[in-house]
Amino acid sequence: MIDYAGILKANPNGVLATQDGERVKTRVFQFLFADENKVYFCTNSQKPVYTQMKANPNVSFCTPGDFSPVLSVNGKVVFTDDAALKTRVLDENPLIKTIYNSPDNPIFTLFYIDVEEVETFGFSEGSKSYKL
Repeated sequence: MIDYAGILKANPNGVLATQDGERVKTRVFQFLFADENKVYFCTNSQKPVYTQMKANPNVSFCTPGDFSPVLSVNGKVVFTDDAALKTRVLDENPLIKTIYNSPDNPIFTLFYIDVEEVETFGFSEGSKSYKL
């Protein structure tokens, strides 16, 4: 199995794809941390992306890294109100702390992708898929 958490940590900025009705919608997101098969992110509960993930939890997050390998993690979104995890996010990310201030901010939404599949592509390695 590829160390996808290590690749995400080294390349935290990527693109999150969600379903918006009949369309696929993408936007830039920042990976926060991983714990086993859980890949964590946060968002504002008033944004369309939150509504999209509530309606259809199937998502994909792709980070190009140094373009070899390109990494995609795919699975279902699970929302969590775990105060300790939210505190960790705020402590480790000063910019996010300036936005939400505290773990009990009602619009501060923490979620993870319950990773079901990891896909990679590298020009020399080709495509690979790992089911979890």
